[in-house]
Amino acid sequence: MDNSGKEAEAMALLAEAERKVKNSQSFFSGLFGGSSKIEEACEIYARAANLFKMAKNWSAAGSAFCQAARLHLQLQSKHDAATCFVDAGNAFKKADPQEAINCLMRAIEIYTDMGRFTIAAKHHISIAEIYETELVDIEKAIAHYEQSADYYKGEESNSSANKCLLKVAGYAAQLEQYQKAIDIYEQVGTNAMDSPLLKYSAKDYFFKAALCHFCIDMLNAKLAVQRYEELFPAFSDSRECKLMKKLLEAHEEQNVDSYTESVKEYDSISRLDQWLTTMLLRIKKTIQGDEEDLR
Repeated sequence: MDNSGKEAEAMALLAEAERKVKNSQSFFSGLFGGSSKIEEACEIYARAANLFKMAKNWSAAGSAFCQAARLHLQLQSKHDAATCFVDAGNAFKKADPQEAINCLMRAIEIYTDMGRFTIAAKHHISIAEIYETELVDIEKAIAHYEQSADYYKGEESNSSANKCLLKVAGYAAQLEQYQKAIDIYEQVGTNAMDSPLLKYSAKDYFFKAALCHFCIDMLNAKLAVQRYEELFPAFSDSRECKLMKKLLEAHEEQNVDSYTESVKEYDSISRLDQWLTTMLLRIKKTIQGDEEDLR
């Protein structure tokens, strides 16, 4: 069946579902099991939604799932309603990101009301990702990652919470909210330090925290590096710590060439990602007389 055939079938199912809902509201249905008609309508709306999905009519699929979700709420089937709102959100993602967020928020309300915080956290991440990629509103993405981290922490899912917090820290630093980023990197770094599995990544978090300090003030960064070395002796031997010391020295001497050389040397072994490049460029611009690029 081609897409137009699937859409026509889906439209017929919508009409059938609407008839069932109307009939359920009649006096006799009220006496003789109107709720079973509503249940049937829920199933029909979901079937219509799936046909719309197959026809790639994402908005119509989202709307049909929403209709099913509202009827499930009428029947007090909270879990089914939340599932349909999530399905609606996933369909709308491809056509109307703001409507996708609205549907996912409805699902989150139901899940938190039911005490299902881990699932709610997962959907807050989905919303954050829509704000990151589709709507490009980083402040709102940060808020949803923070909410997700809160729910994960409450459920003792610390590694999931940390993943969300690291997203927050990365964006906070880009928005020049350095202190917020520092607090997160230090907290996650300190936690990682005590875990045999995560110990290796602690140096990266302390390195990022030190760079954020550097963006505020050089002396801040110098003291932070000393503190991290005392806290986590393995940091002293890392390439990240050695780079920080070279950069601090270059900054003190106001030597742009030495700064650039140190960065190039580090980059030749460990490729710089976009975030590190941005931070290192910001620091470089504070060295007097710098007009050129980082590399």
